[in-house]
Amino acid sequence: MRTWLKTVAGKTLVTYGSIAVAIGSVGAAPASARDSRDRDMNWRRAATEADRGRLRGWRAAWVAALPQVDPREIARDPVLFNPDRSLVDPLPPEGAYRCRTFKLGARSGIGPTFMASGWFACRIGTAQGESVVSLTKLDGSQRPVGTIYPDTDARAIFLGTMQLGDEKRPMSYGRDANRDMAGLIERIAERRWRVVLPYPRFESVLDVVELVPAD
Repeated sequence: MRTWLKTVAGKTLVTYGSIAVAIGSVGAAPASARDSRDRDMNWRRAATEADRGRLRGWRAAWVAALPQVDPREIARDPVLFNPDRSLVDPLPPEGAYRCRTFKLGARSGIGPTFMASGWFACRIGTAQGESVVSLTKLDGSQRPVGTIYPDTDARAIFLGTMQLGDEKRPMSYGRDANRDMAGLIERIAERRWRVVLPYPRFESVLDVVELVPAD
């Protein structure tokens, strides 16, 4: 990951690709505020115990899901469905995206083993004063909404919730385990990313959300 440090107006910035995130300040904030920002950057502190377990099992989810899928479906997009495809600079730049979801495998062998959605509108953004990047699906009846945390030079972590139907605002993460979502964000090609959601609460063994810029 191309990462460098810069000090601007007393704030230390860490830049991940094209996204700058404030992680601390020099002589400008009390220790409690600095500790809060550090917690915001640490997904392990933010994640529920159940979601930490799901994220640890990401490879097992691939191993369980892929054999259930017709090989012809995988062959149509081998890059998207390659568990080990993960390039440096995993954080998508801020902006408008198109996204679509693929559901792989069936829970308890019941139901379809491969489903693909159409394209929807998504957005990667930052709110003023926030220290994490947000991912929001803007339309559709099921809309993941959450935050993206830096992890390694080849992946980031998504923690969020599922907003349903005509709900006006998302539920807070950690309030309802059935709504909580946890996944890995990986860059798999130039201007192409995916969110890998191991063991979602319903239907599938693994969800893969493809993200590409809208322009």
